[in-house]
Amino acid sequence: MRTRAKLLVGVLASAGAVALVSLVVWALEPHVPVVSLGALYVLAVLPVAIVWGTPLAAAVAVASMLAFNWFFLPPTHTFQLRDGANWLALVVYLAIAFAVSALAARARARRQDAEQRRVESHALAEAALDLLRGRTLDEELGHLAALAGGVLGVDRARLELGERFPGAGERALPVEAGLRWVATLFVDEGVTVDDAVRERFLPGLAALLAVVAERSRLESEALEAEGLRRSDALKTALLRAVSHDLRSPLTAILASADALASRGLVLDESDRRALAEGIHDEATRLDRVVEQLLDLSRLEAGEAEPHRQLWHVDELVGQALTGLGEAATRVRLEIAPDEPPVEVDAAQVERVLANLLENALRYSPSGSSVIVRAEHGATELRLHVVDRGPGLPSEERDALFKPFRRGSRGRGSGLGLAIARGFAEANGGRLWAQDDPGGGHLVLSLPLANRPALIRMKGVRA
Repeated sequence: MRTRAKLLVGVLASAGAVALVSLVVWALEPHVPVVSLGALYVLAVLPVAIVWGTPLAAAVAVASMLAFNWFFLPPTHTFQLRDGANWLALVVYLAIAFAVSALAARARARRQDAEQRRVESHALAEAALDLLRGRTLDEELGHLAALAGGVLGVDRARLELGERFPGAGERALPVEAGLRWVATLFVDEGVTVDDAVRERFLPGLAALLAVVAERSRLESEALEAEGLRRSDALKTALLRAVSHDLRSPLTAILASADALASRGLVLDESDRRALAEGIHDEATRLDRVVEQLLDLSRLEAGEAEPHRQLWHVDELVGQALTGLGEAATRVRLEIAPDEPPVEVDAAQVERVLANLLENALRYSPSGSSVIVRAEHGATELRLHVVDRGPGLPSEERDALFKPFRRGSRGRGSGLGLAIARGFAEANGGRLWAQDDPGGGHLVLSLPLANRPALIRMKGVRA
């Protein structure tokens, strides 16, 4: 239907061009020899050849010569010629008209080919830019199909990776790179696709898809290899922890139990009490290490989902101090009673605070205090845990929060601060070591409750 309409417009435009040039010849006839005016009909042939191509231009050339003969060459209003020289003029004009139409049509074809190639290059460049930005093939298939459809001149197109079979009313075009069938482009069954354009554009698209698919495969393999490497590193570190941090308390427990069970060893009441207390202390230490390993496994597996509620920081610190026993008397609090509440999982943040306080007390000189200071900004509340221990060299600060890593003066399993950072980040907070020449200084930031939640909380308390 579209082709018929274009042809009808071309025919009407051709007739109009011949009529217009005939009027110009009629106007110039009294002033110029009529035979020389036949060359003006080239002006009718040229635009038709450029816009509609050679067939209509050839028809215009013939119609122009017939009109020139009928209206202007004697005897007029007849196709007979009185002067034989006029036949030669008509033949020359007709040859010129055909040559001009052929040249114009060739120029038009070259211009259309250049424009088509520009469209193809632009489409491939746009596809490459989108894919190389990191977007996956699955995300880009719809856009790539639209680009391919625009290049091929079809209204609807669908792209699928690999070799696929067409559905009802569809035609499958292979998108191949060499001998590899990378994808399949589906178009409507009745549409016409320029084979030259298809053979030129689709291999370029296939090469691009092949490169991106290969890149995705290599990235997947790299991620898998990195995951295996981390898993191996974790297993190695876990074996080291088991060999020392689990074996040492087990050895002490077994030795004390053997002493208590020995019939040949005479023990008084104080010795038995000391051995029993040793078993209890080592079992508590062993339970602590196992609990830390379980916490670490939950964090590594992403299963530490927080259940957030509104809490005041003095309540969280107070519950963490409860688990420290007598050592809690060495902790000095500098927390204002009007500090805004935070929205966190209380059990997880208590574990964070307990680990930070245990770490600070372990490295503090005997009899010195550990200070817990609070300050808040617009969006977060910061808790500073400060001790007067030896501190930490700057080169060891980054490794402080990695599992099974200890400082040069480290003791314990090396899990406490790693677990603390994991739980802090799970609650939307942060944990880092701050430079302090006076000793160790760890900072825990927790997100403040949003304003509507804070208003509701104040309303409930009222």
